[in-house]
Amino acid sequence: MTDEFDYVLVGGGLQNALIALSVLDRAPATRVALIEQAARLGGNHTWCFHAGDVPASIAAAIEPLVAHRWTAHEVRFPGFRRRICGGYAAITSARLDAVVTQALEAAGGRVLRGRAAREVARNRVVLDDGDSIAAQFVVDARGPGSAPPPAGAGFQIFLGHEVELERPHGLVDPIVMDAEVEQVGGFHFMYALPLAADRLLVEDTYFTDEPRLDESALARRIDAWIGDRGLGAYRVVRAERGVLPMPWTAGPAPRPTWPLRAGYQGGFFHPATGYSFPVAARLAAVIAAAPATGGGAALVSLCRQLVEQQRYARALNRLAFRWFAPAERWHIFARFYRMPEATIGRFYALELTRADQARILLGSPPHGFSLRARLAHGTDSARATRLSARGTS
Repeated sequence: MTDEFDYVLVGGGLQNALIALSVLDRAPATRVALIEQAARLGGNHTWCFHAGDVPASIAAAIEPLVAHRWTAHEVRFPGFRRRICGGYAAITSARLDAVVTQALEAAGGRVLRGRAAREVARNRVVLDDGDSIAAQFVVDARGPGSAPPPAGAGFQIFLGHEVELERPHGLVDPIVMDAEVEQVGGFHFMYALPLAADRLLVEDTYFTDEPRLDESALARRIDAWIGDRGLGAYRVVRAERGVLPMPWTAGPAPRPTWPLRAGYQGGFFHPATGYSFPVAARLAAVIAAAPATGGGAALVSLCRQLVEQQRYARALNRLAFRWFAPAERWHIFARFYRMPEATIGRFYALELTRADQARILLGSPPHGFSLRARLAHGTDSARATRLSARGTS
């Protein structure tokens, strides 16, 4: 059996959700099929983004995805705190599943859950049972899968607990980085989203050298952080976890080819933050603006821009992970967060200007920068051998 669509989107995560909603908003008659091997779209994630990450052309289309909004966020470092004004928002997996399903079905599209793609070609996808779906454009955004970690990379490791508290937490703004905690295992910080008066998402996060997630240790630190704030007893209602590569060597690069390989596997990500939303939103906007060509010249231009921005971001990763001892890495981020809010915003959006790039690197290096730290890390090739043998856990 062969069905025909304008777009077939393989993978039901954030990237294809943004593409589906953006394309349908621009051209409601577009026929879209979305394939997801799991029982629901979106997995088990919370995606956060800054207001400046959203292209104006798709803002209305993706607004239904937003589960929480705040007008500012906060960062905390030893001896330095800052409240950064500007919108900050969160998308939840549950919201994504409901909104995208409703939008596709209302437009006459299809959501195929529990189905895996056996073959993905330029204009066709073959499913695990042999059914074939034809399309003018195919986007493959299934995620990194079981690919080994990059040879040259640090890692962002996190465990998040969404908790119901015994008493109100009193937090108004999200705390994007609370690095006043003990610096163990690398750059260590807590991340807290106030979801309701008595509900928080608290994540224990590390920028560290090895892709190992010790869930029990991170859970204890979440418990200690909540306890130190006198919030009383709590109940964990949901947990999410991740091991995200932060590469400093070249990897997959965004390419304007079809089928379009999107998401991490296609190089559409921010190497220095782990944030997927800004790049995913820009790609969705480009595709939606020219549905008859799948993005055309604008897609070519976007890929070129991302390659250049990612080169700089990887250089920052190398600086952080190779030239600073793990316990000293927090100084880099404390220095960065003293910069103008516009520069901070463009960094997260992966849209730094040349002036921004110079501003980040010029001046006296942060405390902890040393040749001793670089030599202590050994060679990239030796570390690659270790990671290849161990893999992730």
